[in-house]
Amino acid sequence: MLAAFPLAYSLILSALYLPLVLMLTGLIWRGVAFEFRFKADEHHRPFWDRAFTCGSYVATFFQGVALGAFIDGIPAGNGLHSGGLLDWLTPFSLFSGIGLLVAYGLLGGTWLIMKTEGPLQDRMFALTRTITLALLAIIAVVSLWTPLAHPTVAERWFSLPNLLFLAPVPVLVVLTGTAMMAALRRRCHAMPFSLALFLLFLGYSGLAISLWPNIVPPALSIREAAAPPQSMGFTLVGALLIIPVILSYTGWSYYVFRGKVRAGEGYH
Repeated sequence: MLAAFPLAYSLILSALYLPLVLMLTGLIWRGVAFEFRFKADEHHRPFWDRAFTCGSYVATFFQGVALGAFIDGIPAGNGLHSGGLLDWLTPFSLFSGIGLLVAYGLLGGTWLIMKTEGPLQDRMFALTRTITLALLAIIAVVSLWTPLAHPTVAERWFSLPNLLFLAPVPVLVVLTGTAMMAALRRRCHAMPFSLALFLLFLGYSGLAISLWPNIVPPALSIREAAAPPQSMGFTLVGALLIIPVILSYTGWSYYVFRGKVRAGEGYH
């Protein structure tokens, strides 16, 4: 973001400084808790278990709050943030924070279905049904709230011929949710996680459609925020070199830890 869209970077960081700092604080606390739990004795491990959980909740919630505030729009003038310190704190941003908790809960539940077995997997099958219904309800609320609060978004989705072209997105959300519930009833192991990924992909696709071509709503476009061609070219070369490396070692890590996690198995 800093290299390719420096103006967007400065506006977003200035407007969302507090929620992003709180998100990073949660991530730091989460990482510290994970390391300390490994070294702690049995008496102190429950504390670090709770610390890991709290750090995860804080990081996720404020990531969702930042996303909601971003969708609401960032006031700017002369390339500078012109809003207040707490403009990000709105009912919609808080609801977005709760929504992201539910979305990540669905990813975690379906991942555990795929990676575990026995009582834990049975518990996740039951819990994931409830989480799926909750996420579909949240998607429906956001899909109504956003166009009602932003006339430009309403015009993008509900004017002709856009309505015909964009109708597959909400239809696919309903079909994916239905397929998820069917896969959970059939006790499929891998399919629920794939469907959860696709459901979140559809959600972010709807967000991109609503905001395009703005990179910072309500009015800063990608073209206006772009860095000079020389900087973009330098960034492109670096991305072409680094992204394959990242994809390679990420794929290798998933390959190494493939299969079910079973009691008594692991690395020493």
